[in-house]
Amino acid sequence: MSIINKTYSKFLAIFPIIILFISVLSSSKYNFTYDENYLSLNISYIIIFFWSLKRPEYFGYGFIFFAGILNDVIQNNPLGVSSIEYLSICVLTAFVRRRIILQNLIYDWVFFLISILIVGSINYIILVYIFNIPIVYNSLLLGLFVTFLIYPVLAKTLSWVDNIVQISLNDKKNK
Repeated sequence: MSIINKTYSKFLAIFPIIILFISVLSSSKYNFTYDENYLSLNISYIIIFFWSLKRPEYFGYGFIFFAGILNDVIQNNPLGVSSIEYLSICVLTAFVRRRIILQNLIYDWVFFLISILIVGSINYIILVYIFNIPIVYNSLLLGLFVTFLIYPVLAKTLSWVDNIVQISLNDKKNK
């Protein structure tokens, strides 16, 4: 029974990292075509923003960098672009975490919008001006907007998962 509890507690400790890598490996940009525009929903932005804001001790910058490299390989992007995006989200959430007094879903949602607009701008500048890869700005903006709209639902789900992880880890410490 002790071996099962140890394995379960180790699994819960790395569960946010597992969620991130599953989202990256399962093609974290879910692609759709809407009104002749290419729409991509980026779940990894939401996962990185949420866990970096609520529990930064779960993610290390090395894991986030490696997840970005894997995303670049899977999405066929120039190597390091997604890593720069993901680490930029981490930097912005660290800034928000230091400045915010009251954590609220609405505040988090607004800061998430600001963060993904900055990251989307960085993505556009790097891909268009440095690598000369043509990107339709309307599609990028529409994808960021849809990602912004999905944030409250996934934030509530991830908050529920975080509560389960915290309860399980606290039960383990109390025994």
